[in-house]
Amino acid sequence: MPEGNVQNLEDFLDTQVLDPWKGPKKVPAEEYFTSGHRTCQGCESAQLMKLMAKAGGPRSIVLGATGCMYVANTTYYSTPWAIPWMHTQLGSTGSAATGTVAGLRAMMRKGKMKDEPINVIAVCGDGGGVDMGLSAISAALQHTHYNMLILCYDNESYANTDIQASGSSPWGVNTTFTPPGSAKRIMQRRWKKNTAAMLAAGHPDVKYVGTVCTAYPVDCMNSVRKALSIGGPTFIHSLDPCPKGWDYDPKYSHELGEMAVETGIWPLYEIENGVLKMLGRSKRIAAGQFKRKPVREYLERQGRFAHFIDEDYDYFQSKIDEMWEKWLIPGVIPFFGSEQA
Repeated sequence: MPEGNVQNLEDFLDTQVLDPWKGPKKVPAEEYFTSGHRTCQGCESAQLMKLMAKAGGPRSIVLGATGCMYVANTTYYSTPWAIPWMHTQLGSTGSAATGTVAGLRAMMRKGKMKDEPINVIAVCGDGGGVDMGLSAISAALQHTHYNMLILCYDNESYANTDIQASGSSPWGVNTTFTPPGSAKRIMQRRWKKNTAAMLAAGHPDVKYVGTVCTAYPVDCMNSVRKALSIGGPTFIHSLDPCPKGWDYDPKYSHELGEMAVETGIWPLYEIENGVLKMLGRSKRIAAGQFKRKPVREYLERQGRFAHFIDEDYDYFQSKIDEMWEKWLIPGVIPFFGSEQA
């Protein structure tokens, strides 16, 4: 950033230069999310926090809305954060990020802080981001002169408060709000929100929107580094397997993350400056170089789908097939084409 008082908002668009890491051997050993947390065994959201903090580095500030990654990581005198962290209200992730950037600007403008790029990363769960925090995130993404990353860790339920259904919960899933029974086997009849694509389409000036999965850690960290380097507000959506909410042995968390991608349920992609690029295994699926695995192999591994019968698996499979075979952009844009008047 330039020295002295700066009046032009564009002068604040400097960011840290965070080049991608080319393979795990190039990743530094330093950790900024360490021991001391109280997350469940096999928690992929904790893994995401570790990767995110490592990718951002020491000149980062993390804001955390109420949720699993707040409650489990802020035990008194026992925090895993080695970088500044601040709690914010459930649903106010976007507002907190915007306010923090504005506050840093004011301090630098008044000479109370050194003028230098500082990463501002605001994290939220699917309840605090995909549901009640969506409007604040949308507002934050309209502040195109503010550098900040909003990262949603999505375990597909309100896991912190006993696994209630959220807007990210899959169709048919067993939650405390949608328990299957003898009268109605399927209580969760809503399809999962297509959040990342929705935010990208609704905020065309945002330079980076992407999806990640911690089963692919280097790719995940490089997406974070790109989002922090590109300038302006950015958004990343991560799918995080949850042993408690999904009902599986914790040792299979990484494997389930991979299966979510390989079945096509969770496409990996990035939209950079308006250009969409499929990533990793999803890129091979879209190119016809990798055959998607049956969704049943993924769903059967989770107790939350134990009530499914053949017709439920078939319906779920048909929706994923439709997503990859009929959507205008497979896995991203849910239109079946366009019709000229």
